Amino acid sequence: MPKKTRRTFLTAGLPALAVGAPAAAAAQTPAGGARQERRFFRQSPGNPPPPYSPEVAYGNLLFISGKGVGAGFQGDITAQVTKTIDNVEESLKAAGSALDKVLKVNVYLADIRHFDAMNAVYRQRFGPVFPTRTTIGGVVMPDGGLVEIDCVAYI
Repeated sequence: MPKKTRRTFLTAGLPALAVGAPAAAAAQTPAGGARQERRFFRQSPGNPPPPYSPEVAYGNLLFISGKGVGAGFQGDITAQVTKTIDNVEESLKAAGSALDKVLKVNVYLADIRHFDAMNAVYRQRFGPVFPTRTTIGGVVMPDGGLVEIDCVAYI
């Protein structure tokens, strides 16, 4: 019997999605036959609210919108990555998930020279089995921060 890895464990219960065929993917249902619906865990703050939701689930997949430090936060890249991951973790918990259930992460850095410092904090918070990740540098953050992170997890 082949050894189960985290990857095979996580993908075993996911429905197959047809690339390029959104209608077919949307029509799929879980094993029980009930149609899956999007669930929103919190409303976006503001008056009027921005045109996005902080957390949305579809089936057992959870999508977390980009999180940063928030306007006015002071601190170096280490403090900002720590605060940003804290904000991601808050969204995960609000939806019934956790950092160890994250499958995919996107990290946006204002300066790619912060890559090593970001990795030092990231390694402590997401290890020892890391999700897949893309890191992009040279991004201007709406809140003026040095980092923004979004992710996909499971519930």
